[in-house]
Amino acid sequence: MKLSDFKFEVPKKLISLYPSDNRDESRLMVVHRDTGEIEHRVFKDIIEYFDEGDVFVTNNTKVFPARLYGNKEKTGAKIEVFLLRELNQELRLWDVLVDPARKIRVGNKLYFGDSDLVAEVIDNTTSRGRTIRFLFDGTDEEFYKTIDALGETPILKEFIDRKVEEEDRERYQTIYAEHVGAVAAPTAGLHFTPHLLKRLEIKGVEVSPITLHIGLGTFRQVDVEDLTKHKMDSENYDIPEKTVDLVNDAIDAKKRVVAVGTTSLKTVESSVTASNRLKPSSGWTDKFIIPPYEFKIANALITNFHLPESTLLMTTAAFGGYDLIMKAYKEAVKEKYRFFSYGDAMLIL
Repeated sequence: MKLSDFKFEVPKKLISLYPSDNRDESRLMVVHRDTGEIEHRVFKDIIEYFDEGDVFVTNNTKVFPARLYGNKEKTGAKIEVFLLRELNQELRLWDVLVDPARKIRVGNKLYFGDSDLVAEVIDNTTSRGRTIRFLFDGTDEEFYKTIDALGETPILKEFIDRKVEEEDRERYQTIYAEHVGAVAAPTAGLHFTPHLLKRLEIKGVEVSPITLHIGLGTFRQVDVEDLTKHKMDSENYDIPEKTVDLVNDAIDAKKRVVAVGTTSLKTVESSVTASNRLKPSSGWTDKFIIPPYEFKIANALITNFHLPESTLLMTTAAFGGYDLIMKAYKEAVKEKYRFFSYGDAMLIL
């Protein structure tokens, strides 16, 4: 397929700047692949579509406050430093993006607030990318606490046009977030509440995690018309044995295996046996799912409404079928569904 196949207009007012007051009261569009029917519900109604033995696969990655603001030595110029990934814990080496990049060269030092945190630039990686070494006289625990205190929740400012607020620390995080490592939230999971998870448990639905630490590459603009030539950045993942057992039991019993988010979907499709069963594994995946694609593990998907020409939309279209998903998106615009990270949800059955 081509990039232009995923081009359409979303009115700016439909890109949600804030989450709904209650997580499970976002709107829910239910798309039935077998009939093409489209329903309009509320997210907490999702329980009506599942029964005992079905399995929800959630992504329990935890977003860390990856955006820091520092000052350049001597000039005092304000520099934004976006932490991408930790390269070496012992040496405190990190891959980062800096802005404005033209001011930052190898050897420069950056100072952060009134803290003892200093960073030295030791390499250029891309036009905006740098490798930095944090200079910090303290324990690892003290270091991460300092980062947490100084950092800002990394909602994507390119798309959510407002300043980050204190509420974002809690709302831009799933209630089951556990393993720190993501620079963006697995947004389909933002709609779940403890009460809704308990109702699923009572009904006999299993909820079991995988981990995929989402990087900025997921949101990187696709700049090639031929989608087969687009290269995804690698992201670290882990699929535990318990989740594997639950998923494979559900497959064998012909139950629903529900990927909560495209990140969960990509992860389980990255670790498939020759007999089309899930296998435990951990490592890195750069899997890019576009139509047409034969899914081996998940047979239902919960996802948000994504922006035009995004890799997330392409994966959703691969799962739901291109024509049906584009029809659903046209209806979502007409019905004024809210788009992007803090927006409404879609269930594809």
